[in-house]
Amino acid sequence: MDLGLKDRVYVVTGATRGLGNATARELVAEGAKVVVSGRDEKRVAEAAAELGPDAVGVAVDNADAEAPARLIAAARENFGGFHGVLVSVGGPPPGFVADNTDEQWQAAFESVFLGAVRIARAAAAELEPGGVVAFVLSGSVHEPIPGLTISNGLRPGLAGFAKSLADELGPRGIRVVGLLPGRIDTDRVRELDALSADPQATRAASESRVPLRRYGTPAEFGRVAAFLLSPAASYVTGVMMPVDGGARRGF
Repeated sequence: MDLGLKDRVYVVTGATRGLGNATARELVAEGAKVVVSGRDEKRVAEAAAELGPDAVGVAVDNADAEAPARLIAAARENFGGFHGVLVSVGGPPPGFVADNTDEQWQAAFESVFLGAVRIARAAAAELEPGGVVAFVLSGSVHEPIPGLTISNGLRPGLAGFAKSLADELGPRGIRVVGLLPGRIDTDRVRELDALSADPQATRAASESRVPLRRYGTPAEFGRVAAFLLSPAASYVTGVMMPVDGGARRGF
């Protein structure tokens, strides 16, 4: 199936590793051009080099108020267009209610929530009909995840923002979607598993709750994200798409 991605231009934040990187790889493989971002300049440069000539890197923090303008400018200056954005950020620090400090909450709000809102707002002002804004969220949008209190507090609010944005941008022909990853085998998930007393037992227990009985791969997530970003999904908007191997029990 041709997703219609050839020569389309996307910004993918948080793309030096994990789900953002996997999505950037799939986009490039389908003929798209990407601007990838992350906070570490060396890792951003390495990620862009690995993706090849159809990628450029911009070292910037999502929490930086200047990030949206820099990323969209990089897309236009390097590839002559801008068709969509995938907003992906690293997860907030783990912890329970009593563990997380005000400083951690504030930093996570600036990066995970307000940074995403700024990028989406800037993209909405620049995109033409057929454009798309996508957010990497979490299964915690529907059900809190033990030990991830900050994420549990911020992700559902961002999903609500995405739904509101979909209503506002729909009449202009611009789509807004969210992706809700479950247990995907990324560095982040392995780090969270390692916090338990018995990481192998934790993983086995987590896999047992997934109907497919395994963690997903980043490439599997990336393929779903690339489809939702593509013109092939032109009538899909306002949805929060679980990518969790069937772990979500609700409809």
